[in-house]
Amino acid sequence: MEKKQTQVKTQSTAKPAKSEDVTGKTANVGEFAFGKENYRLMLIGLAFIVVGFLLMIGGGSADPAKFNPEIFSFRRITLAPILILAGYVIEIFAIMKRPKD
Repeated sequence: MEKKQTQVKTQSTAKPAKSEDVTGKTANVGEFAFGKENYRLMLIGLAFIVVGFLLMIGGGSADPAKFNPEIFSFRRITLAPILILAGYVIEIFAIMKRPKD
């Protein structure tokens, strides 16, 4: 019975520790996932999105029985959605861009 216990102990100690990296790559501990440029691009993308939504605001009428054609202006139908989509594209690019070392 004692031999079986010692065999189990030797097998468990023979395995490499979880902290060891088998491929030889080192983990960058204490570094941020994104660089300065990534954060700057994220803020620019966020600004595009906010401006796009702000451009969509308004165009309503104080009287619900009256129709206001201003709701179908170029700014609300074309410009604002293009800015919002551009903001999302910038955000995706900012996340996917590798930071410089």
